[in-house]
Amino acid sequence: MRKIFFVVPLWLMVVCSALSPAMHAEESQVVVSATGRVSIKPDMAKFGVVAKSDAKTADKAAAEAAEKYRAVQNALRTAGITLEDAPTESYNVAPRWEWEPAQGKSVLKGYTARHTIMVRVRKLENIGRAIDAVVQVGADEVQSISFSSSHYDALRQEALALAVENARKDAGIMAKAAGGRVGQLIEVSVSQPLYRDHPQIEAMAMRAAPSPVPTEIAPADQDVVVTINSKWRFIPSGSR
Repeated sequence: MRKIFFVVPLWLMVVCSALSPAMHAEESQVVVSATGRVSIKPDMAKFGVVAKSDAKTADKAAAEAAEKYRAVQNALRTAGITLEDAPTESYNVAPRWEWEPAQGKSVLKGYTARHTIMVRVRKLENIGRAIDAVVQVGADEVQSISFSSSHYDALRQEALALAVENARKDAGIMAKAAGGRVGQLIEVSVSQPLYRDHPQIEAMAMRAAPSPVPTEIAPADQDVVVTINSKWRFIPSGSR
């Protein structure tokens, strides 16, 4: 029995020692979410160009679409767009069915070949010239213009730094209102940055028709938005 008497206090000492870090980890914290926002002036753009053809046979539809494709690519070269910046996005040849009420069924009317090119314009001032060039040589559609910035990475870092700065300020205000002050940063995580790279002109589809007036495109400024979640140590008044 004497052995049990001496072992029990030692066991309690070990348990208390193991619990002390967990108790320390539960110190008061200030939890803050904050956002950093930086405005971007787009300097690049991209848009889709469609060259298509309807014909009685698949071979003829494909041949006519190929001829339009070559004309569009040649026009893009004259507008300063390289082949690497005008790759094929999609291509298909498919039967064209139409419903015939008299027969009560769909009837094969021919075939459609559709070749879509995704054009990247690295100098925004050239976008109107590129659009006019493809329309004038017979492109069937110009689709979904979107804008972006070549300085995105640097602007994202700026937005991230602003988010952390805003979180620190907010944590300080909250800690002061709670009767203390903010301490060191314990934890921080970042959400996926939001960048509005979606089309600003959702669809600018048109039939090919030469225009005497040059096309002008003027995009609005866009934002890079970064949100962080942070935890800061709360130091009560009178504590060191």
